[in-house]
Amino acid sequence: MPRPEPDPACCPLCGQPNQCAMAAGQPPESCWCMTKRIAPGALDALPVAERGQRCICPACGAPGSDTPQPPI
Repeated sequence: MPRPEPDPACCPLCGQPNQCAMAAGQPPESCWCMTKRIAPGALDALPVAERGQRCICPACGAPGSDTPQPPI
């Protein structure tokens, strides 16, 4: 059975809505991540298969949250 496609509107780290503008059909420059600093370890915590496929949420990407929650 093929694995379902990941939901581009959900954070791959915690499973909550990622508030991604592009997933909502808006211009990339309107996304929350374009104006915020992303925690250095947050992007490294993404599973390899999820990189470039989905965005993390503001909570997982916030500085000081270098230990994201495991996926649901």
